Amino acid sequence: MPKATWNGAVLAESDQCRVVEGNYYFPPEAINKDYFKDSATHTTCSWKGVASYYTVEVDGKQNPDAAWYYPNPKPAASEIAGYVAFWRGVKVES
Repeated sequence: MPKATWNGAVLAESDQCRVVEGNYYFPPEAINKDYFKDSATHTTCSWKGVASYYTVEVDGKQNPDAAWYYPNPKPAASEIAGYVAFWRGVKVES
């Protein structure tokens, strides 16, 4: 089962992930929300739309914008609406 970890904490775990462009997108209910803080960062993908970000915080240590999601993706990416993916040192194992 895919699992995302950082700084010794399990950020997300689910067997309902969707893989897009090599990234595991975890369903919103699989996220341990205690570790996530909203970020003001947004980026745009030509086919997925506008991404929003979370800063991950574990034991007082922050990893800025280490998680992203598409709250309102374009139709081609509708299957990942609200799903969360990771980068910046977050380890995802399947």
